[in-house]
Amino acid sequence: MNPLHYRSATELVSDLKEGKLTSTEVTRTFLDRIRQYNDTINAVVTLDEEKSLEAARSADEALARGESPGPLHGLPLTLKDTWEVAGMRCTAGAPALQNYIPKSHADVVKRLENAGAIILGKTNVPIYATDLQSYNKLFGITNNPHNLAHTPGGSSGGAAAALAAGMTPLEVGSDLAGSIRTPAHFCGIFGHKPSRALVPFRGHIPGPPGTQSRPDLAEGGPLARSAKDLELLLNVIAGPTEREGNSWQLAMAPASIHSLEQARVGLWLKDPLCPVDDELVTGYEQLGRDLENRGALVAEAQHNLLNLEHILPAYFNLLGSLLSTSLKPAQRRQMKWIARLEKWLHLFGPVTAFAGEYGRGVNQPVYQWMAWNETREKMRAEIASLFEEFDILLTPVTPTTAIRHDHSHPVFKRQITVAGQPRAYMDQFCWIALATLLGLPATSVPIGKTKDGLPFNVQVIGAPGRDLTTLRFAELLEAEGLAGFQRPPDLSRLS
Repeated sequence: MNPLHYRSATELVSDLKEGKLTSTEVTRTFLDRIRQYNDTINAVVTLDEEKSLEAARSADEALARGESPGPLHGLPLTLKDTWEVAGMRCTAGAPALQNYIPKSHADVVKRLENAGAIILGKTNVPIYATDLQSYNKLFGITNNPHNLAHTPGGSSGGAAAALAAGMTPLEVGSDLAGSIRTPAHFCGIFGHKPSRALVPFRGHIPGPPGTQSRPDLAEGGPLARSAKDLELLLNVIAGPTEREGNSWQLAMAPASIHSLEQARVGLWLKDPLCPVDDELVTGYEQLGRDLENRGALVAEAQHNLLNLEHILPAYFNLLGSLLSTSLKPAQRRQMKWIARLEKWLHLFGPVTAFAGEYGRGVNQPVYQWMAWNETREKMRAEIASLFEEFDILLTPVTPTTAIRHDHSHPVFKRQITVAGQPRAYMDQFCWIALATLLGLPATSVPIGKTKDGLPFNVQVIGAPGRDLTTLRFAELLEAEGLAGFQRPPDLSRLS
């Protein structure tokens, strides 16, 4: 049997509601686990033991009085240090915010507390959540529990590492360039990027504290150690903002599949613009054969948009346009030169395809953004035909397993190694681009480990609004033994 700190959130909540466990007992267990291993992993950067234990006692007393428990009754959890929690430091990894204490909760945090959850503390991120590794000058480097020499990913890297190390049962991440899916892949846990605008974003940094508008491309979503836990948490945090509550109510489309025998599975595993390590491709192909053996209809997916040559220009352009708001004039000028010199950049090392479009996006006027946005919306309409043929699409998450720590500057000169060949650091953005650009639900599902002991995930993509279908498929994979979280090595031996 799993020790308490590795039990699923679904099991813990059930036992908490039935009185088999007390919230105080569960909270102390996770606090002890954090104290024991956080020096090694450095995932949790802010901890409020006193308030969390006080909240746990209140939850126990409320249950004893016969009050109706919420869906997360008495469950302690950590949060990515980009979500504002009233009275708790929120830095987004930035020295400029090291003393920032929000006065009100983010919408997501309100929903968590209304559901009965207890916020233990915050987990580490890169500065302003802008890297695929989690490190900053305030709190240092977060390590991957499976191998301390490797990153847990970013920007939800502290969240993923804390889950893999048994320091929390649930987390809420955010995803603009794979920041939920990639850390889940690197740490071998489950993560879900929801459909467009399904989860409120007010109270997330970046943008600046007090921002009311919703940023383009970015989504908030759950991370967990099981697929059922993803659904449990998504049902709590999804829905309209307070201001939108009079206009619409949440009514997610039910799952379209209930067994693997029913599933129509499309595979998109290779693209010449972004190669993937052979060992990962072999694992994905084996998953396809395993699904066929269980009765699923599995085929290579054919569609005009399953081509990075079509997806990356729009994605990088809109990404650059969004992130330009945080750049200084000198940085914008640098991006303009990168765009102008795009044809010759390969002379200085590997370059991600269409990376120059990022530089153009940084500097473009709004009328050009409008044209790219319309291109995106036409693609979003076009992708519907793919999901008339398939229930879900399986793709890689990134080209490799968790990379080794690399904090060299400038970032665009960093490289990764894929199938023994040097590739550009930004290649890690390629395979997540389809779901991000088109606002599709995408679940990152752990399906194995490499010969070096590093976990890897597959990306399960669905039609717009079909979040429960990708989550159900992940649950079915887990139930059949084709997917699931595997604990990292004994952390005491790694320290």
